[in-house]
Amino acid sequence: MGFFNRALTLPNADHALPGRAQTMPVAAHHFVLGTPMTAPFPDGFETAFFGMGCFWGAERRFWQIEGVYSTAVGYAGGITKNPTYEEVCSGGTGHTEVVLVVFDPAIVSFDALLSCFWESHDPTQGMRQGNDIGTQYRSCVYVTTASQLEAVKASQITFGQALAKAGYPTVTTEVKSDEAFYYAEDYHQQYLAKVPNGYCGLGGTGVCFPREDA
Repeated sequence: MGFFNRALTLPNADHALPGRAQTMPVAAHHFVLGTPMTAPFPDGFETAFFGMGCFWGAERRFWQIEGVYSTAVGYAGGITKNPTYEEVCSGGTGHTEVVLVVFDPAIVSFDALLSCFWESHDPTQGMRQGNDIGTQYRSCVYVTTASQLEAVKASQITFGQALAKAGYPTVTTEVKSDEAFYYAEDYHQQYLAKVPNGYCGLGGTGVCFPREDA
């Protein structure tokens, strides 16, 4: 997916693409899990958004986790409303590719999702992930609660220290709250279930997230 764009700087509001009022059509049910992909979700469930480079492989990693109720891919962290894939890849929207993860905290903790996030990609690469280069591939966690924000910040320090011991540079992951999320086109949703041999650029550093019980 990296051949679409080489933009390495984010646009400001004056230069971002205008977007549109029309939202992207979304399938009623998850192709793999069979659960709804849009709100409302069951009471007590939480949502968070993870950017790990190309969202195809990232989404598959999360839908395989027990306790994850639903996932969807889309765009967040930018300026343009309801962007298309081509617009995001142009570098003119400011968005990065993310996975919406809806989970039951009674089954899977947010900390467990963070461990998966940190271990499944290289969070030190800035505006790229491997051969995928561009602002839409930057690492991020966009949270929806204060406790999630606290957990991300703590885990970022912990994993950053582990990466430093392994010789990696500083973590560049973007951490923000309450970012607008726009669903991607239907053909992107659960892509690697629909196209099992499709491209997956997901790859970690080999550094494990430190655990208290280790």
